[in-house]
Amino acid sequence: MEHISELAAALRVAAPDIEIKENEPMRRHTTFAIGGPADLFLSPKTAEELAAVLAVLRQRQIPLLLLGNGSNMLVSDEGVRGAVVCMTELDDVRAEDGGTVTAEAGALLSRIARRAQRAGLTGAEFAGGIPGSLGGAVFMNAGAYDGQMAGIVEQTDYLDGEGELRTLKGAAHGFDYRRSVFRDHPDWTVVRSVLRLQPGEPAVILDKMNDFAQRRRDKQPLNFPSAGSTFKRPAGHFAGQLIEKAGLKGTSVGAAQVSEKHAGFLINRGGATCGDMLRLIELVQQRVRAQFGVELECEVRIVR
Repeated sequence: MEHISELAAALRVAAPDIEIKENEPMRRHTTFAIGGPADLFLSPKTAEELAAVLAVLRQRQIPLLLLGNGSNMLVSDEGVRGAVVCMTELDDVRAEDGGTVTAEAGALLSRIARRAQRAGLTGAEFAGGIPGSLGGAVFMNAGAYDGQMAGIVEQTDYLDGEGELRTLKGAAHGFDYRRSVFRDHPDWTVVRSVLRLQPGEPAVILDKMNDFAQRRRDKQPLNFPSAGSTFKRPAGHFAGQLIEKAGLKGTSVGAAQVSEKHAGFLINRGGATCGDMLRLIELVQQRVRAQFGVELECEVRIVR
């Protein structure tokens, strides 16, 4: 790969106002609080800046990692070679006439849910406590409390591998459990989505959001860095229940631990490395496989 300073100079020509950091620690940008330095860390503020940056990186064949809120990602202790493009500055959220909310890829789901609530629109309450952004949520069809993005995403604008702005509608998103068509096209980049919601009473919607929030506080280890549920739900089972029955609650590898509050969450008790977390993930998978014959598949994306 070409010298980092030369690449940064080329990016500033394409997008003069873009923020560029070199050797930026990824632990600052993931909810696990784990991860070594990224060679370049870029924060475009507009869709036009995003397109310009992606064009330069792809033309020069620079390894690229798209980042939202970093809530479903475990990054290597060695960091990320190439460029990380952080989407969090693209965070516009608008409630539109006709029962829709339009949100850019970097907008936090919590902010989208609150905006919908204030506009008297129901359907996004499930997303209010998911610590992710719109782009990542569409990519993986994020969900909670019997709701998922597949139920509310009507349309998505994205940049294809050639940098052209295109649109998906309805079933073309290819939503399934924790996946979408974007998983099959890693060179596509979500720019914004239109969410179809329903009219509702703001006070009733807020009560529902508050109830979900209280359930999370009661059941989840929110006081420790984590990536949420570490494993996908295996058919016919719940990952947390299997892990608890295997006697793994509280089990640690270094500073990585199976939460004592909810066994489906692997947490960073302070200073955990990616190596710690990977060894703990493997230990949990091996123990559950040996005792129950069930394969636990990681929901967390591992970036090495």
